[in-house]
This record gives sequence, C-alpha cells and structure tokens, in this order.
Amino acid sequence: MEQVVNNLVVELRRGVQIIVVLQVLKKPQYGYSLLSVLEETGNGIEAGTLYPLLRRLESQELLESSWDTTEARPRKFYQISKKGEIVLDILIKEWQLINRQINKVIEEGK
Repeated sequence: MEQVVNNLVVELRRGVQIIVVLQVLKKPQYGYSLLSVLEETGNGIEAGTLYPLLRRLESQELLESSWDTTEARPRKFYQISKKGEIVLDILIKEWQLINRQINKVIEEGK
C-alpha cells in the first residue's frame, strides 16, 4: 500500500510542477541551482524530469534562457518570460479554483 500511495503522491506533485517551476524562475536560475531551490522548498524534482520540462517550457515561450560564460564552466540561466508570467497567473487561478473545489468535496464528505 505504501508504494501505491507514494506513486499517487508523485502523480499529484507532477501536476503542479509547472506552476512551481515558473514561480521560482521569476528570478534567473541555472539548472542545478533550480534543483537546489526546489529541494529546499519541498518541491524536489529529479534532474531527469526537470531538464526536459525546462526545454519544453522554453519551446512554448514560457521561459527565456541565456548563457553565462563569465566563469570557467558556462551555465544556462532560465527565467520566466512575459508570456510565462501571463500563463502562470492563469494557472495559479485555476489551481486555487481546483483547490477550493476539492476542499469542498472533502468537507462535504466528512
């Protein structure tokens, strides 16, 4: 049963990863620093999940990226775009609506 619950929790979290990533990327981050911030906030994502997500969000023009080559190791920094900010606002409102609807069902079921 524990494995079933763990898998279901992973599915729930996966559904809101885009909101979390876009919100955190209001400040520029490179991949590893983003992984660290997400982990610190309790929203850890595996690197194998994060990097394809970043590429997808960038191809959807929700993120912008730029390379920092001033240090020995070049780093690709990501930041939310103007289009991404609009989409994030919409997603947050939808999440809040869904959350209210679910809470209502849970409260009525008690």
